[in-house]
Amino acid sequence: MRRVGIFGWGVVAPRSRNIEAFERNLSSSESWLSPFNGFGPDNFLVGMPEFDLADYKPWIDARFPGSRFSQLERKMGQPTQYAIGAFIQSLAQNPGLEQELQALGPRAHVYVGTGLGDLPTIRSISLDLYRAQRRWDRFWAAPERNSALRQWRETQEPLPGLPPEPSTVDEATRDEAEDAWWHFWAGRSPELREYLDELREIEAIGVPDDGDVESAKLAVIKEKRTRNARLQKKWMSPEPPWNAVSSNVLWNIHNTPASQISMMGRITGMTFAPVAACSSFGYGLRLALNAIQLGQAKAVVMGMTDPPPMPLTVGGFYNARVISADAALSKPLTALRGTHIAGGSVVWVLGDLEHFTARGFKPLGMEPVTVGVTADADHIITPSKEGPTLAIREALGAAGIAPEDVGSWDLHATATPGDFLEVQNLRDVLPEQVLITARKGTFGHGMSAGGGWELTAQYLGYGQGKVFPTPLKEAELNKQISRVHGRFVFDEAVPAPAGCAGKLSMGVGGINACVISRPWPKE
Repeated sequence: MRRVGIFGWGVVAPRSRNIEAFERNLSSSESWLSPFNGFGPDNFLVGMPEFDLADYKPWIDARFPGSRFSQLERKMGQPTQYAIGAFIQSLAQNPGLEQELQALGPRAHVYVGTGLGDLPTIRSISLDLYRAQRRWDRFWAAPERNSALRQWRETQEPLPGLPPEPSTVDEATRDEAEDAWWHFWAGRSPELREYLDELREIEAIGVPDDGDVESAKLAVIKEKRTRNARLQKKWMSPEPPWNAVSSNVLWNIHNTPASQISMMGRITGMTFAPVAACSSFGYGLRLALNAIQLGQAKAVVMGMTDPPPMPLTVGGFYNARVISADAALSKPLTALRGTHIAGGSVVWVLGDLEHFTARGFKPLGMEPVTVGVTADADHIITPSKEGPTLAIREALGAAGIAPEDVGSWDLHATATPGDFLEVQNLRDVLPEQVLITARKGTFGHGMSAGGGWELTAQYLGYGQGKVFPTPLKEAELNKQISRVHGRFVFDEAVPAPAGCAGKLSMGVGGINACVISRPWPKE
């Protein structure tokens, strides 16, 4: 079976604008979390990514026309920008890697996904649409522009579906009542129908079938704009709500980070977005290993990217009862009060070990050996006992590794009551000497990127012959958990134990990924 190495990596994370800052910060036991205040003052801590697309402008300007950078700024949402930044970083560890990925043609793939998608872009455009629709309905529901409403006010005849007048509704729900009232009467406005008839005539103008198509198309666009401006001036109406919906909602779908990386790197092989909630990075790694080991690819650019914390996600996690909300750091394996949301990205460049080392490239960190993946097929949030345990056994079996050969293990550990079950399940498989880490108290819980940060931290540590510290102090370890297992990494670095390293991720919906890795032989 072909062996696989990592030949480049990049990170965007809290307090870590790049992989170098990420590695430096791991040497400290401090948390990287900060106050959220996304609702105004609140009691949430989050992992806010440190990022500036301008850091990558020289790289982009050296390869693309000057308009490309501004296009990325205007059209690409934050998850895609984070992924682009992490990808550009990943080309720096091995000179010539960029050119090799291009030379491989269809044998270089891109698998970059997301846990949540570009929610900030969707939220922003949704709010623009809501406000535009509200203005539009209010305009056409005004009595002076709505003869149907004027007539009804004279007769007061019953109408099917007629909502209550806003003035008769309790003040707490008046906004919703106004929306319903205006929308109902805008839909009955003869004046709006007249406006739409005129607009239909404008939009019906097509490109003539004689002459040059390109110049004719431009002329038609110009003519439509001119007539639309006249129409708006005639009616003095606000912009139609469909004009308020930015096309960026299309350019930032789930596969956009992967497709943009393929364009930035001029990588022409298979490109798509694997999505598996909190286990996404492990699932992506499994697919990358499969592609290389089956000979379908020589290299895979693999990674995950998440938006920054925002009210939608913080509020959603809070009402799922899995987030801490007392303004204090909630560390895994302690009081089990909940996790902290984080955003950012991580990208690895994986390659066929024989192919890349023969060309002088050096592998980084550790060797990813195998990934065991399973589904609980049980509960939407709470992990089962059987699903994660089976993923661990599957990974160990596929790697041909006995439990006693595992030296260290990184938990999913979200600082919720599930931490206890996770440690208990692990001890059903692994012996008491395994050294355990849990890092979501450091950089928070990136839905898809978090597992990648944890693996990258594990790999960076082993590359230096140590395991980086965590924010956990020995006295803080939950007493019930300490009765199940006693060997954890606390707030001091320790030497990397002999043997392999494991990493478990458990995703929403019962999706599990267990990664087994081994150190490279010392030179």
